[in-house]
Amino acid sequence: MPDGPRYDDDFFAWTQYQAEVLRTMRTRDNRFDREHVAEEMEDLGRSYRDAVRSQVRRILEHFVKLAYSPAPDPRAGWGGSISDARSELADKMSPTLRRDLEDMFGTLYARARRKVIRDMQDFGEHDAAAAIPTDCPYTLDEVLDDDWYPEPAAKVSK
Repeated sequence: MPDGPRYDDDFFAWTQYQAEVLRTMRTRDNRFDREHVAEEMEDLGRSYRDAVRSQVRRILEHFVKLAYSPAPDPRAGWGGSISDARSELADKMSPTLRRDLEDMFGTLYARARRKVIRDMQDFGEHDAAAAIPTDCPYTLDEVLDDDWYPEPAAKVSK
């Protein structure tokens, strides 16, 4: 793409490309703070990327809780949180961010798993926490599918 990624097609890729363009521009007007504007543009893109990663991590946390926690009451809240996070992702997803998620998926699951284990242990759900798999039992497609939710794992006691 000679003009780089399009703003409407892939916002994250656009921010990174435009930052590079700003840095390589030659200007006679030294009042334009090219380097700082480029840094801010890159930061904006990274913030967008981080928000997408955070939503995927939130979905994974609640997937694990739905599948492994014996707690009955918060289940509807976890489902609602998954739905909200999926809506946020739909607004921000781009091909570049999807590739980033594919690359980071294992790390995002590991972080989600650690948090859920701490949460479950805080509520005395030690056996349930121990049953959570080390390797992610979900796919990115499942995370992004508005209609997919995990089935509860085999009954685990507190």
